[in-house]
Amino acid sequence: MIAGAFVPRGITLRLVGDANDYFGKGLSGGHLVLRPHPTSPSPAERQVIAGNVVLYGATAGEAFIRGQVGERFCVRNSGATAVVEGVGDHACEYMTGGTVLVLGATGRNFAAGMSGGIAYVYDPERLLDRRCNPDMVTLDELDAEDLRLVADLLARHVLLTGSELAKRLVADGPAALALVRKVMPIDYRRVLEATRLAIETGSAVDDAIMAAAHG
Repeated sequence: MIAGAFVPRGITLRLVGDANDYFGKGLSGGHLVLRPHPTSPSPAERQVIAGNVVLYGATAGEAFIRGQVGERFCVRNSGATAVVEGVGDHACEYMTGGTVLVLGATGRNFAAGMSGGIAYVYDPERLLDRRCNPDMVTLDELDAEDLRLVADLLARHVLLTGSELAKRLVADGPAALALVRKVMPIDYRRVLEATRLAIETGSAVDDAIMAAAHG
């Protein structure tokens, strides 16, 4: 059985323990909360709590995962929001939408083929430069809107999962947020900028998006 597969809007699944591969596959608007058992002897952020291909093909909804997951996290995510405390290789591969916040280490080839959405990675050791696939994304610092979003996700992660890691980052405040990197698809940035300019000038938004999408 694949836990949390295709959970629709209006349903919240809270799982205490661990999950197998494909946890949250095709998440379609529901809410998933995964946390270790309270008697677990190891710090949660050092545990692998879910297997590979978590949130594959998710289209909407939210997932808060207290612990690490395996390879290919959020592959083909097109609209879900996810917080996790570490990921294996190929995370956010072919992602086209949504928001991902990684509070721990990433494996290699992060964001390969990522054309949409935004990922944020807490990267105090500046390892992401070597682990990110740069073909379609850039690594940026956070602007004011990003800072508000990441701070909100951290607070909600604490509330929903009791994450000790997130508590420490919240307590560190701006110092912790300064160590978060923004993974931004190049084409997606172009579309967002074209949309903003079209709205400001009163131009046709759809035409601006089409022009930006074709370079």
